[in-house]
Amino acid sequence: MSNIDSYNERVFEEYRHVNDYGEDYWYARDLQEILQYSKWENFSRVIDKAKEACENSGHNVLDHFPEVRKMVELGSGAVRGINDMMLSRYACYLIVQNADPKKEVVALGQTYFAVQTRKQELQDEFQSLDEDQKRLAIRNELKEHNKSLAEAAQNAGVETPYDYAVFQNHGYQGLYGGMGAKQIHQRKKLRKSQQILDHMGSTELAANLFRATQTDEKLRRDRIKGKTKANRTHYEVGAKVRQTIEDLGGTMPENLPTPEKSIKQLEKKEPKRIDE
Repeated sequence: MSNIDSYNERVFEEYRHVNDYGEDYWYARDLQEILQYSKWENFSRVIDKAKEACENSGHNVLDHFPEVRKMVELGSGAVRGINDMMLSRYACYLIVQNADPKKEVVALGQTYFAVQTRKQELQDEFQSLDEDQKRLAIRNELKEHNKSLAEAAQNAGVETPYDYAVFQNHGYQGLYGGMGAKQIHQRKKLRKSQQILDHMGSTELAANLFRATQTDEKLRRDRIKGKTKANRTHYEVGAKVRQTIEDLGGTMPENLPTPEKSIKQLEKKEPKRIDE
């Protein structure tokens, strides 16, 4: 993790709150402290600029900058009320864009809130997709992550195509309760030439994407060396994902339905669907 990432994690995440609707927010007084504004009067001017930018963008200012009254304890032990705001992620983004650019923490905040805002946009876009579109999106992402996973595995000592097939099989066995690629292939009643990842629904693909990304990160983070250790790591991560699904009351991946159309069939339809 880079210094910027660790700083963001320690500071911006530390002060993040979640409302009853699952939405992130930050208190303005906390953000004032994070961004190193000693006087509220100076910081409130930055907020005013952010509000103006919000309004000019066509957003309702009250949705992103609602005012609240908080009780705080003074050094003497007395308690008094102060004005504060519950800032949305978007409001925080606008504030750091209008804050003093000479401060290093402001630049860090701009990076943090830009990334978080984009992540939320992508999540919202994904939720608007239908099942076929979700399958295509996750399958394409999985293809990219599998490239990174293959590189991490190779760095760990998984060198030949056979070694990598064994390595992948261990991941499937962990996630599918002992079933390897061959057994999954048979359970889905696929032909020999058909890839099992092309015949999964979005939920099953998402579980495999999580398996792949977490294994990739663990191999690199823990600097795993040796085929045996790499295989064991992949199995353990797959098993952990499976345990999480069970803890949440989800359907085990081997029991999820196989879609009627393959990813390849959906890809053939995609250009025509877009043109329409």
